[in-house]
Amino acid sequence: MYSQKSVDQLFNEFSKEKDVIHVSVGQFTMAMVSLFQDVMGVKSVEVFSFDECEPSVKERLNKTIAALKDEDYETMVSVNEDTERTKILVKVKDESIRELIVLTTGDTPAIVRIKGKIKPSDIENVIKENKLSKE
Repeated sequence: MYSQKSVDQLFNEFSKEKDVIHVSVGQFTMAMVSLFQDVMGVKSVEVFSFDECEPSVKERLNKTIAALKDEDYETMVSVNEDTERTKILVKVKDESIRELIVLTTGDTPAIVRIKGKIKPSDIENVIKENKLSKE
């Protein structure tokens, strides 16, 4: 049985796995990017890709994500499609999203963490723009 873990425990545990690709874009780089585009108050982005990991690591990650419970985060979106599941968690403080976590399970699991001070209306605008560009 996989015990319940917090978001921080999830990141700490799986960042140490062999063949995990971890990309982190910090505050300085985000500040440089903001000179060229609006980044909605995003301060940092971390991406963990598990494509190159052993199947046992992917399976353990999938089970850990399924058992994930963290009272500091609320589920914004949860989508199940065949063998893949995507869950978006948010940590809200003072009516701003301070962290947005995207968890994807299945054959190509990934974890994305975005930190900053993001207005929910900014996320709604991005979703609307992406819907319009796909039509």
